[in-house]
Amino acid sequence: MKRLVALALITLSPASAETDPFQEAFLAGDFVEARRLAEAENTADSLAFAARSQLATVVLSATDRASETEILEAETLARAALSRDPDHIEGRLQLAIALSLRARPLSAREVLRTGYGEMARDLAMSILSEDPDHLYSHSFLAVWHIEVVRRGGELGATMVGGSLRKAHEHYAEARRLDDGSAAIHWQYARALAALNPRRHRAEIHAALERALAARTETPLEWVMQSRAQALQTALGELSTREIRQLANATL
Repeated sequence: MKRLVALALITLSPASAETDPFQEAFLAGDFVEARRLAEAENTADSLAFAARSQLATVVLSATDRASETEILEAETLARAALSRDPDHIEGRLQLAIALSLRARPLSAREVLRTGYGEMARDLAMSILSEDPDHLYSHSFLAVWHIEVVRRGGELGATMVGGSLRKAHEHYAEARRLDDGSAAIHWQYARALAALNPRRHRAEIHAALERALAARTETPLEWVMQSRAQALQTALGELSTREIRQLANATL
């Protein structure tokens, strides 16, 4: 019997409405400059933002082939934010995302050994314990639970507290809080497609339709929406195996 923990996919929270230079760079899609400016400010808030900007660069790499070094840089920035403020919510979220990405290429045995999946889950859950309406933690955990089931099966998922029921619950909460985010719907659809595109076809299609109808206020959201369109097309043209391969290979 395989015992393993999941990796979760990436959902990036948007920049706030303030007009700091690094936020302006992020909203313009210049994530490298956003990271540079935020890191230079060297506060908990700015370092968490630098981690977010680094992860946005990873997402724009288009596939799961971002180098471990690039992901580790985001993790280091998130940990630096938490070293200044151990309770920093954005720092915890970005660390959870970075850890889940580090787990992505690992074998089941390696994921279990490193504990990355469980650490990522615990970080997101710690945020919800303080802020039950934290949109991006719900979105993160929706994907986390699906990935647990995909990699460990229902029995293996149960061993680490994962289930599709919990995935649905977290996604429902994310929709309740904000039904207009292309990234949230895309990531949920992608995770289900990687799990079983035939069994979950209707739910995948519905999530992709929401992604395609969502607002696109930033370059990152445009990318999420374009990937949703590509997967929607694939559902009608590719085999089940090819759809799963596409979903597994895309962030």
